[in-house]
Amino acid sequence: MSNNVQSGQLFVGAINENWTGDARFYEYTAAADPIGSGVISPIPAKEFGAELYNSGETRIVTLDLSNELRTDYPATSPSLLAHFIRINAGESIETQPNATSELYYIISGTGSTEVNGETINWKKGDFLTLPSGSVSHHIAIEDTTIYYILDTPLLNYLGVQATEARFKPTLYTDEQAKAKLGEVANAPDAHLKNRISILLNNQKFDQTLTITHVLWAMFGIVPVGSNQAPHSHKSVALDFVAYAAPGTYTLVGDKIDPVTQQIIDPIRVDWVTGKAFVTPPGLWHSHHNESGEPAFIIPIQDAGLQTYLRTLDIQFTHYTQD
Repeated sequence: MSNNVQSGQLFVGAINENWTGDARFYEYTAAADPIGSGVISPIPAKEFGAELYNSGETRIVTLDLSNELRTDYPATSPSLLAHFIRINAGESIETQPNATSELYYIISGTGSTEVNGETINWKKGDFLTLPSGSVSHHIAIEDTTIYYILDTPLLNYLGVQATEARFKPTLYTDEQAKAKLGEVANAPDAHLKNRISILLNNQKFDQTLTITHVLWAMFGIVPVGSNQAPHSHKSVALDFVAYAAPGTYTLVGDKIDPVTQQIIDPIRVDWVTGKAFVTPPGLWHSHHNESGEPAFIIPIQDAGLQTYLRTLDIQFTHYTQD
């Protein structure tokens, strides 16, 4: 910038900013499919064991895949962040995230959450959802572990702050969830279904039928000896194994044999009680139980958002029960 004084007046020279410096142009076929071409980072089928949280000090363990996803903020999927929380008896943890939706599944223990002047009591097997603006104090009566999901990465990507609470804090009790799942599992046509499970819903979201406007939560059973046929969807699943005996597993792959309707060259993810794992979007996955006990799975997805956008694209193969 140049400053000149002439006849008692100050003239300030202008700066010419180059507003085109970040502009780029691509031929259509070279840029239309960054997923297929590998330009965008793939989502890994990552596993997180119970050893991350089943002992030790009170803490929050972030299941962070930001290196794989190439984000400069913690993320387990492009839109969701999963955690394990451990709170030892008589201790507490505070949360105040920038999120539209928080979901807590109580893996073990009992306690309460003080949120915005109210107290919610919870126990093993309960689900709790909290809306944006929640300033929470979680207190454990006995040693407690929690699976904790929120949509902060979505807001980080958009560069926004959650400001409107779209629902009230909502508790889904262990007894209610198990009773409803039992009805589904004992129905005469249960063996004909691709998945034996229930979806948790908040009545505020009567179009998407999901637990929040962003999050989707399922509570499912894989009975002894069953082979639940492959299906796929465009939403990333952050799966939690509520209970499984050795011999229960998921097969994941990108292609289906047109004759057998089974996954071609799958990878195998063995279920272990208390384990979390990521099922990438668009891949076929099937659940199998070769143990002697029923197994229980809790997938959490951003399928509330995907359903609202009409992009979930859930697909099923023909079901066959061995």
